[in-house]
Amino acid sequence: MNNRQRTLCFSILLTLILSLAFLNAEGQSIQDPPFGRPDAVVDLASREGVQVVNGQWRYHDVRIVDTDSRTVGPDLKPSGAPSKTYDYAPHAGAADFDDSQWEAIDATTLDQRRSTAKVCFNWYRINITIPERIANLETAGSTVALEIVIDDYAEVWVDGKMPRVLGQPGGPVIKGFNAPNRLIIARHVKPGERIQLAVFGINGPISYSPQNFIWIKSATLDFYKSPKVAIDDTPAQVLRKDPALDEIVPGDAKIEKLAGGFLFTEGPIWVPRTEDTDGYLLFSDPNNNLIYRWTQDGQLSIFMTKSGYRGVDIGEYGQPGSNGLTLDKQGRLTINQHGNRRVVRMEKNGQLTVLADRYEGKRLNSPNDLVYKSDGALYFTDPPFGLPKFFDDPRKELPYSGVFRVSPDGKIVQLLTNELSGPNGLAFSPDEKYFYVDNWDEKKKIIMRYEVNPDGTLSNGKVFFDMTSAEGKDALDGMKIDQKGNLYVSGPSGLWIISPEGKHLGTIVGPEHPHNFAWGDDDGKTLYLCAKTGLYRIRLNIPGIRP
Repeated sequence: MNNRQRTLCFSILLTLILSLAFLNAEGQSIQDPPFGRPDAVVDLASREGVQVVNGQWRYHDVRIVDTDSRTVGPDLKPSGAPSKTYDYAPHAGAADFDDSQWEAIDATTLDQRRSTAKVCFNWYRINITIPERIANLETAGSTVALEIVIDDYAEVWVDGKMPRVLGQPGGPVIKGFNAPNRLIIARHVKPGERIQLAVFGINGPISYSPQNFIWIKSATLDFYKSPKVAIDDTPAQVLRKDPALDEIVPGDAKIEKLAGGFLFTEGPIWVPRTEDTDGYLLFSDPNNNLIYRWTQDGQLSIFMTKSGYRGVDIGEYGQPGSNGLTLDKQGRLTINQHGNRRVVRMEKNGQLTVLADRYEGKRLNSPNDLVYKSDGALYFTDPPFGLPKFFDDPRKELPYSGVFRVSPDGKIVQLLTNELSGPNGLAFSPDEKYFYVDNWDEKKKIIMRYEVNPDGTLSNGKVFFDMTSAEGKDALDGMKIDQKGNLYVSGPSGLWIISPEGKHLGTIVGPEHPHNFAWGDDDGKTLYLCAKTGLYRIRLNIPGIRP
């Protein structure tokens, strides 16, 4: 294969990669990390800025090279027959990569056109050291963001890592054509702390293979002493019915608004931090058929479009999208899809596995909320609220609204109970001896409690709490539980907190009515609230039960 053929093949390969980045159903950015105005800015395209962080830019072109591979195998991985493909060299993202022999370039020449034109790539690397002071800012404890704009695309490695998740737009991965990559590179920094940055430049558009070059348009470090993520915060209105609530809700509790402007928010789940990524929140907007991703940096992005339905009759649906979200023991996202009338699991490669879509040959109504038991069995509720005409919809096949169980091996879908008209939120007690499910029915606002049998079935169901006579029109929706067994229920006029003994301890009233919740942050003491058009959070004293 000659150089021209090699260049063409590699161009096609990169075109596919970029197509996934921009056109994939999970890749539309709507907000970068905010934080407002920084307290200090270091211009890495100036000699003075580089001197402040004791840095030195180094540069190297990238070569396209032949390499051995394998064709796709039955496992959809490169496990088939031997084949030839292409790679690039050097791989210089590692923190300990030796760039001492690379060209040292002056910061003022970052805008110099570099690389070879057409299909080309390059590396820019710099080691920075956090100074004790920048102008009047004492840097200790600050959050530091890198903002870099490369003509045309960029990927950024920080200390040898390029954290990424499905659907992530920008940050360390490609953001857009000549768009700024903006990412948090360090939090709670200490003077003298060293950070290694490696930026991979890409000439584009790849499919056009332009006769131009790669260059850095701008590169800054933004320092924030007290980054503000919330849009707004207000003192929580807490109706305290029992002194025991003081152990749960702090006296100075605030409700922070994190994002707004949605049609309807639902089904949140906190994805915990890993070695490569910080924790983040996923939540549904079933009316808009979307799943959003919110990070602790305040970044809001679309994680998945058409999250619950892609049928030709979608215009007839009020809530075609996903509703409840949760994680299994392997950290795989599990999704209740209203319009598709099924429960699916997202594998690590982004593919969807159907866990349940029928019972005794009949299609499910519209799976609503869900929870895993520690043995891996999945429990979910199935009212018809995702169908266009609810109970009267001609598409409805089951004559009831059920609570179902999917066996740990995923082979058996089992009906547990069908006694509620609108089973909705659900939760296990901390010891999993009891199973709670509430009822979305304005005429019967009850929480049921069942005993959990050794085989995972339910028995001895009793009304645990009745809100039917409570003031407020709202029926019961989402439900979560903390590590001491207190229930948090979306009920009339707000978020009800109920003790394991069935005593109403109090109600939290927010700016908007909360419909579902998720325990988040590293300590599990932050309750994230999906409340109609907004996303909110409140800090509490007791950590919650999480997947």
